[in-house]
Amino acid sequence: MLGGTGEARELARRAVERYRVVSSLAGRVSAPRLPEGEVRVGGFGGAAGLAAWLRAERVAAVVDATHPFADRITANAVAATAEVGVPLLVLRRPGWVERPGDRWTWVGSIAEAAAHVGTRRAFVTTGRQGLAAFAAGVARTVDPPGPTPLTVVLDRGPYTVAGELALLREHRVEVLVTKDSGGDMTAAKLTAARLLGLPVVLVRRPPAPDAPTVATVEEALAWLGSRC
Repeated sequence: MLGGTGEARELARRAVERYRVVSSLAGRVSAPRLPEGEVRVGGFGGAAGLAAWLRAERVAAVVDATHPFADRITANAVAATAEVGVPLLVLRRPGWVERPGDRWTWVGSIAEAAAHVGTRRAFVTTGRQGLAAFAAGVARTVDPPGPTPLTVVLDRGPYTVAGELALLREHRVEVLVTKDSGGDMTAAKLTAARLLGLPVVLVRRPPAPDAPTVATVEEALAWLGSRC
């Protein structure tokens, strides 16, 4: 399993009762939450390296449960499993859906988001990359980022609406910038922005992979049961 998400941890917890589960983490977070079962950390060396590892380990099936924006890892998984002839399933939680009262603007990249924000004070929750493009505000990351003009808050979810409201007010935020990650763990910021009437700039997800895709752990378990 290519993991690192809450869905990956839940799938590993339930699948380890029936299968030998090896979860692979990219190693980009210094202290990741580890899933149950075997864990390996670090890259494979591209699609060719992953294909070699799948052969060596005699893997019966691969589940890509990485972050919706981990498109390079997903592309490598599609190529490697096709080369080896191993079935692949992509587990992706649905994206967020705009609700009454939301003021959303969709963009194609972090750079485009920064250009749209301009000099407004932003609350940026897009990860450590690209923060230098923003002029003012606060960024929240799990690990310290590189140089940035933004105030940095180190924290990880799940978050509460009350906590997000307090942060937005404390830092006098004028606009929220985030990726369309989906899920409940980090959705409180969207509710807080709605309550305060703040605009939200969302970065669209990469194109969907050319592979069977499900949205829930239950569906992934059913898929595994039909193949392993």
